[in-house]
Amino acid sequence: MEYIILVIEVLVLIGFSAICSGLNISLMSLDLADLKRKAKLGDKAAKRVLPLRKNSYLSVASIVLSNVGVISATSLVLDQRLNGWVAGLLSTLLIVIFGEVLPQALFTRHALAFCSYFAPVLRLMIFVTYPLAKPLQLLLDKLFGREKSPLQSRRELGIMITEHLGRDESELDEDEIEIIRGALTLSEKRVRDIMTPISKVYWLTPNTLVNDKKVDEIKTMSWSRIPVFNKTRTECFGILLMKDMVDIDFDEHPYRVDELPLHSTPVVGSMTALDTMFRKFISARSHLIPIERDDKIVGIVTIEDLIEEILGHEIEDESDHLKNHRH
Repeated sequence: MEYIILVIEVLVLIGFSAICSGLNISLMSLDLADLKRKAKLGDKAAKRVLPLRKNSYLSVASIVLSNVGVISATSLVLDQRLNGWVAGLLSTLLIVIFGEVLPQALFTRHALAFCSYFAPVLRLMIFVTYPLAKPLQLLLDKLFGREKSPLQSRRELGIMITEHLGRDESELDEDEIEIIRGALTLSEKRVRDIMTPISKVYWLTPNTLVNDKKVDEIKTMSWSRIPVFNKTRTECFGILLMKDMVDIDFDEHPYRVDELPLHSTPVVGSMTALDTMFRKFISARSHLIPIERDDKIVGIVTIEDLIEEILGHEIEDESDHLKNHRH
């Protein structure tokens, strides 16, 4: 009977030590920023654990004090009924295997679930050890300061998003992942990387005469927007929209380009970052912006070019389809 009671006492003590050891490593393995995000999304487990993780020094001090007390009690219980060397060796093996190694390996696999389940036990530990744990917390706050949640870099975010590829449990599909990855790299790319060089741009000068032949030529090019530059390409006078020319009769009365309605647009430098270009398009209220380098226009970029860079795929409209069939 005496040994049965001994076994029960040891099992209870080792079990409590296992909880302390598992909570210690699992609680600190939880990322504070990740917990905050999950709590905002309504995760009940995260909401339950977040206050304990926020006040980590108090939680850890309470866990360690409780664990040390349990380990000491285990040694005393065994020492009273067994030989000193046997009691010491047995208590060491039991605590290391069943009170430290196994629970730590188990708790870290499901850290949030275990911390949430044993949150009431941890609060009880904090209550019991508070007179000792609180001064330790204040000392640690003074020595090391409050824990900060570091932000991930752009490349780290890209890697995190890429990890969703091929994972059945991910809520993101491949298209969403590609779009997010493309958006994250915008600030690292320059508009010169995606612009259409001036050698491939169809443009007009203010003095160009637009008659029926010129209109047919423009129609053949299939552009909906045509930039207007001076001959030296140092100045942009605006954008000529094909839709503004639909109701004009060029057969009877040719017009010069500067007599037609032109829509103003800014000129941006070739080293402008692609994320900045979104703001440029919004503020300019234009879908086409000329690009300059060394005070000379060297190409153009459209909102479509920017979207294609994010998607990682070329967007072909009806006119592109016709051009491909002609060639």
